[in-house]
This record gives sequence, C-alpha cells and structure tokens, in this order.
Amino acid sequence: MADNKVEIRLNAVLARQRAAFLHEGAPSLDQRKADLLKLKTATLDRRKEFEAAVNADFGRRSAKETAIMDIMPIVFGIHYLRRNLAKWMRPHRRSVAAQFLPGRARVLYQPLGVIGIMSPWNYPLVLSLMPLATALAAGNRAMIKPSEYVPATNEVLASMLRELFSEEQVAVVTGAADVGAAFSSLAFDHLVFTGSTSVGRSVMKAASENLVPLTLELGGKSPVIVERGSPLDYAASSIAYGKLANAGQTCIAPDYVLVHEDEVTSFLAAYEKAVGTLYPDGPSNADYTAIISPRHHSRLRGLLDDARAKGARIIEIGTQPATGDVRSLILAPAVVLNATDDMAVMKEEIFGPILPIATYRTIEDAIDYVNARPRPLALYYFGPNGQNRRKVLEHTTSGSVTINDTLLHYVQDDLPFGGVGPSGMGAYHGFEGFESLSHAKGIFEQARFNLSGMLRPPFGRVADLIMKAMLR
Repeated sequence: MADNKVEIRLNAVLARQRAAFLHEGAPSLDQRKADLLKLKTATLDRRKEFEAAVNADFGRRSAKETAIMDIMPIVFGIHYLRRNLAKWMRPHRRSVAAQFLPGRARVLYQPLGVIGIMSPWNYPLVLSLMPLATALAAGNRAMIKPSEYVPATNEVLASMLRELFSEEQVAVVTGAADVGAAFSSLAFDHLVFTGSTSVGRSVMKAASENLVPLTLELGGKSPVIVERGSPLDYAASSIAYGKLANAGQTCIAPDYVLVHEDEVTSFLAAYEKAVGTLYPDGPSNADYTAIISPRHHSRLRGLLDDARAKGARIIEIGTQPATGDVRSLILAPAVVLNATDDMAVMKEEIFGPILPIATYRTIEDAIDYVNARPRPLALYYFGPNGQNRRKVLEHTTSGSVTINDTLLHYVQDDLPFGGVGPSGMGAYHGFEGFESLSHAKGIFEQARFNLSGMLRPPFGRVADLIMKAMLR
C-alpha cells in the first residue's frame, strides 16, 4: 500500500498539470513540433550517458544495442510525428446524410489533458519516450513512472526531462511497486502501461476506479510459424536475432517456433549456426546482454529445470560463463525440444533467450496450435506468398504480424502497435497513437436553410414526401 505522503505528492503534481492545461489550453502546432524537436535533440546529446546508464542497470548491455533498439526508434518516431502532425491536427471532414444537407460535419482532435505513462525496464528509453512523444504530439501533458529496475537510466532520464520541461508539462516519478500502485490509481485523462499481463490486470483494476481509459501494451507467447520448404538458414537467422536481442527480454520476441515435423533437425542446425554467427564467442560475447536481475535469472533457470524434469531435451548453445561476477546473470541461448503443454516454458511468457521448438504436420495444425492459446502480441511467419500464408493471416488473431522477419513491425512508424485480448488493448504508434491520446470531437454545423427543418411538427405534405424517400 502506498504511503499517504506519496499519494498526496502525486495528486499535487497531477493537479498542477491539469490546472496548467486548463489555463493555457491546447498548444499550437509550432509549440508541439518544437517540444518534439528538443526531446529528440536532448536524447541524442545524452546518448553516451544513456548507453552507460543502461549498461550499468543491466550489468552488461552493448552500447550499440541500446543505440539501435532504444534510441534509434525514438529519433525515427519523432521525425514521423513532426512530419504528420499538421495533417492530423486539421479538422477531418465527414460526410452528411442527404436529409441534413447543406449542413457540414467534421472531427476535431483535441488533447485529453494529462497522460500517465508507466514504462518497463527492458527498453527503458523508447518505452518511456515514445509514449511521451505521442502525448506531446497530441497536445497533452504527461507524468512518467519508469521501472525501479533501472535506477541509473531513470536518473539520466529525469535529469534530461527536468531540463527540457517544467513539472507542469512533464514530470518523472520514481519509486518501487508502492509508488507504481499509487500512480496507477490517479485520475489521469488516459493511462499508457507497458509491462506484463499480470501487472496489467492490476493497473486496469486500479484505473477503473476513476474510469481512466487505458492503452495496455502487454506481451504473451508470440509464435513463429516456419512453412515447410522455406529457406531455413534465412529463417533461423532472423529468429535468432529476434529471440536473442536484449537476451530475449523483449515483449515481441519470438516465444516459440512451429516447424514442420520433417524439418526439426535441419532447423536446429540452422539455428545453432545462426547463434554462432551473431555471437561468435557465445554468451561471453560483449554484444550479448545480461539478464536484468537475479530474480529473473532464477526464473529462467527454473523454466529450463522444469522442462528437463518433464522430459524435454535442452540444448545450450555456447558455454555458460563462470559465476562470481556480472557473468552470473548471463544465460546461454537454449533450445527446448519435445516441449509439452504441461511445462511452464509453454505456459508462461519466457522473456529470455530460451526457444522451444514445437512441430506440426499441416498448416491447419499450426493454426490450431496458435488459436488454442491466448492471442499474442506478435505473430511471425516465414514462407512464400501463397495459400498457407493467407490461411495463417486470415485464421489467426494477434496484435501485429511480421512476415519473413522478426520484430520489424514495431519500427514501422505508420503502423499501429498494440495487443489484443490478454496481450493488450489500444495502440500508440501511427495515427492510431495520436488518436488514442486525443479526444475526437464530432462537430455538426447546420445551415440556416436545410431539409431537416421539414421533419419537425407540424408535419405536412413535405414531411410525408421526405420520409417516403428516406424510409425505403
């Protein structure tokens, strides 16, 4: 339970932001674009600080991986927002039914007010700053609660945002789970949460007390289907990258792969080769990321132990580094063969460098396998543009899909990104993100002389003719 002082402090910040929003009104296009530009510039100026801080929080994460996975999407995303903002802010004309002509209809997108943002530890920059950039683009103010697992990154992030914005526009609130619980209970105008499905349920329950609308970016078990006869070297290389970037600590990482039963041995060989190409020194490679904490490392080891005890064959790729220093939180890439539904590794989101391989006989079997489980945040398909691919796209439901690669739908700025069902709700990329953090105000403007005036008492001959024409 959060300390009463914490609740008072958070509510005070929210009250100041809301008062400032009501006093100053919606910011202009120029102001929004300027805010986005200075956010991008400051992020790039502090790039080295961020890379060092993330590395410190993880124990080991390559500066290049942070630049590619955490900073580049912010830069590209802000470019996209600034390029499209004028078009989105203009009133959108809508059609008017004939009986209401010559009236006019339009939709005006207005800022909601104050947006709450709860960001996770796995990509602490992009998952904090892209929701913030979207909120600013939509003309809102924002409060950010980052994960307590990345204190060094939070310190740099909070320092940067304090320099850029007043607390009445952007505020960063740090603290442990009790602060997070109090934060999720605030009466925001919208709340964006990225994290696990279990925590997402608690956040949604807390937000419901104030009827706060939510964007939930959760996770789940994102499957990969490899069509029989597909080039396995290419597929395995893409899957290995998607699975092992950030040591698998990615919400859209491939969680398990479905391979035709005749190609398991060939796929396994291709995957082992691909891992060796990505990380020539195995888990000791400087580009291979550590697991964020001892608790998460222990959980992943427990998944492997549980699978092994229940009959799975575990293949570790590369030599597990010696314990005794940061290397004790590094987990070697592992493949799980003969995985069954009673194993924890096939029930829980893995969020680590472990890849179960399941088999299918027909594409319908693969579709049934995916559909028998909760709807995932992402689905990946490797195969040509043919009947099997069309069947998978038409008969499965997932947040997003990447075909013949992994992860890359996330960095397509014009595509909405979000989950469905247990993997989330809402989106904050593309126009859909701007729309989520705006109020779509419908406006109808009636002309002085119009047909609808004929449909009011006292009804006469003209009303009869109009209704006869319309009611058919």
